[in-house]
Amino acid sequence: MIASICYAGFMVLVNAANPFKAPVYYEEEVSSTMDIARDLAKKGAPHGSVIAADFQQAGRGRIQDRQWKTDRGKNLIFTIILRFADYSAMPKALALKAGLAVSFGIEDFAPALKGDIMIKWPNDIMIRSVKTGQKGAGILTEADGSTVYLGVGVNLFQREFPLEYRAKAGSVILALEERGIYENELPPNGRYVLLEKILSRLYRELHDEEWAFSWQARLDRRLYKKGETVRFAEGAADSQKITNGILKGIGPEGELLIVIEGETKERPFITGELQVY
Repeated sequence: MIASICYAGFMVLVNAANPFKAPVYYEEEVSSTMDIARDLAKKGAPHGSVIAADFQQAGRGRIQDRQWKTDRGKNLIFTIILRFADYSAMPKALALKAGLAVSFGIEDFAPALKGDIMIKWPNDIMIRSVKTGQKGAGILTEADGSTVYLGVGVNLFQREFPLEYRAKAGSVILALEERGIYENELPPNGRYVLLEKILSRLYRELHDEEWAFSWQARLDRRLYKKGETVRFAEGAADSQKITNGILKGIGPEGELLIVIEGETKERPFITGELQVY
């Protein structure tokens, strides 16, 4: 059992390892961890502060009408506060680097999944399964001046999903059970063990210059649908401008590189969404 104390109206997980040397706050239920993170930031919470919850009433996704829906106490839900000197100091492709941290963190937690965790541009984590690939985690970034709120939701122990998500959603435990590994074989307090592993990876992505230099190559190796024909909604998150082509890779600014049907040269896209059916 992870010990906690009460501080500033929130529970603090006192023995949760955080390489950012900042508190890890915890609540059983919140409106969203993004909302609480903004409140904590206004109260002076330092760089690397985390708010985690068992359940959020209104978790949101990149598209306004999509909510992140999870079973209570089954998944890892958190937001980390990242403070930078100014806008120019913010890392390029932050959401993709967070995707690397989450994907490596899941593999650290569940080594049987090594090589089976993929990043779907720009902010989803896919887990390879008998159904070829299902969304197992999502990332959301919001900025307020030089402060960034990085929200992460990982489907960890959830086995059932609402009908509208059932064909696309997966979880760590479902993927492990396909491989003959069951929940009782995983570490106690699994959600917070996973949190620690993701934070460790995220710290390295953001603060280890040598490691950060290679982010593009590492991401390219686990880029979902690379080399395949894809259907891409160009522009705003709810865009109806559909483009088909071959997904070639990731550019130095985090842009998606696609060779459009009928063309020979790859074209960069900085906003949009890969459509999965």
